[in-house]
Amino acid sequence: MDYGKHQAPARYEAGEGCLTTLIRIPVRIVVLVVVLPVRMVWDALVVAGRAVDRALLRPLGRALSWLFGTLVVIPAGRLYASVLTPLGHALLWLAAAVFVWPWVALWRYAVVPGARYGLVVPMVWLYASVLTPLGHGVRWVCRELLVPAGRGIRAVVGQVLTVLLVLPVAGLWRYVLVPLALAAAWLAEHLVVRSSAWLYREALTPLGHGITWLLDLLGRGVAAAGAGLWAAAGWLVATLVVAPLRWLYRRVLAPVGREIADALGVAWRIAGYLSRAVGRAIAWLARYLVVAPVIWVHRTVCTPMGHFLRDRIWAPAKRGAVEAGRAARSALRSARETVRQARRDAWRALVGGPGAPEPREPGRSLARTLGSTTTVPSAAPASEISSPGKQVAGRG
Repeated sequence: MDYGKHQAPARYEAGEGCLTTLIRIPVRIVVLVVVLPVRMVWDALVVAGRAVDRALLRPLGRALSWLFGTLVVIPAGRLYASVLTPLGHALLWLAAAVFVWPWVALWRYAVVPGARYGLVVPMVWLYASVLTPLGHGVRWVCRELLVPAGRGIRAVVGQVLTVLLVLPVAGLWRYVLVPLALAAAWLAEHLVVRSSAWLYREALTPLGHGITWLLDLLGRGVAAAGAGLWAAAGWLVATLVVAPLRWLYRRVLAPVGREIADALGVAWRIAGYLSRAVGRAIAWLARYLVVAPVIWVHRTVCTPMGHFLRDRIWAPAKRGAVEAGRAARSALRSARETVRQARRDAWRALVGGPGAPEPREPGRSLARTLGSTTTVPSAAPASEISSPGKQVAGRG
């Protein structure tokens, strides 16, 4: 936090009265007393949080990350590469063999040939060999026989309908309905339309103009009365409510709020300086009352004592223990050999030792030798070249 930017307080607005001057110092003192513990607690929490993050959370996070990677990610990758991938390929091949390939074969070798040779080819043959010649014959019959007959019948029927229906209807419309319609229109124009127009022009129009003039005059009067009442109400509100509130905000609330805000800023900065000074004092006391004596004791007492214990006590004791272990292992090895020899001697005394082998010729193989040509069916053939040991024994 940069403390050099706010050394001097901000300039106050013009028109400050005695109230601002009177409340400035007490407010700053009270705010400083209230803010100082909060700032010191805040700085202590910040320092403790940084220490915990640096000494505990970061190593713990690295340890957890390494543990997760060692116990979860690497085994999962190996499991995926060695087990799940081949299993997925096998399941994919099995699904294709069970669900895809039979339907493809059924469609390719059963449905398509059946539809082609059982439906399409017969329908094409039927259309080309039966329906097309039949359609051509029907078209010729219609064009050469039915169309001329239809034309003659239509001419005769048209003349009959004209004489029986069209001429009477046309005469009725021209000589009866049209004169009646013209007479009704003349009566409606002279009895209804012209009477309604005279009534609208001579009676309804002047009456509407009079009513409109009265309503306009009444609306202007009401608007003028409403404007006067609104102006009076606005003046009363501005005089009795707005002006006192504005004076209270400008002369009391704004200076008090500005002083409190400035006092909070100044008190926070002063509390920061005091908190920093207290922290430095605590750090100095801890350094010279705790850390320095501990370092001196470690350098002066613990290190020489540790070296003495390591060189004069631990090293000879370690060498003696190693030598004792070696001697004990040698003694145990000698004891085991003595016990084994005594057990062999006791066994020979009770049972008797094996006889000494007499020198004799090496036994012949049952299969075939150099001097024999007979073989045994179930025996393995012997080597034709005797070993050096056997040659020496035979010579002896």
